[in-house]
Amino acid sequence: MQRGDDRVAGLLYQRLYAVVDRTLFRVFGRRESDHDDLVQAVFEQIVITLTRRSYARGCNLKTWAASIAHHVASTALRSRRRERKVVDRGASIDSLSAVSRSHSEGMTLAKIELGRVRAHLLAMKPKHAQAVFFHDVLGHPLAEVARLTEVSVSAATSRLVRGRRELYRRLDADQAS
Repeated sequence: MQRGDDRVAGLLYQRLYAVVDRTLFRVFGRRESDHDDLVQAVFEQIVITLTRRSYARGCNLKTWAASIAHHVASTALRSRRRERKVVDRGASIDSLSAVSRSHSEGMTLAKIELGRVRAHLLAMKPKHAQAVFFHDVLGHPLAEVARLTEVSVSAATSRLVRGRRELYRRLDADQAS
């Protein structure tokens, strides 16, 4: 990789593209218009980490790539959030459900719910949101979450419990209002 071997870069891309693509899709809930740019940004970070020899091989390569993709996507979401500054809270569920009474109604409501969860995760303490995302969304075991976040398993467990508690509290408060 350091010598500029294109074959190595191609193999790395083939091996990791699916996990990077899937992670970006999970974070955003769809393929964004700048999806290719985000994929490129993830691979830039992967190459930088490998050339600096920062990848300690403490976890699976695909898990590590998913972690980088999550970080890039979260940064992009925060950036977009700062740019928008105004959230359309006037859209009611009733007006959305009037669009379709079929299967698409359920899909629309699910997307709204996912958007709420995503917004709350972004508003939480990053270490708690990260533990919830890695464990509950991506399905990584706690030992893997601990390696990814560079903490002990007990600290990862604590972050997961606190993160879930905070997320549920936020969702309940959101429902009450």
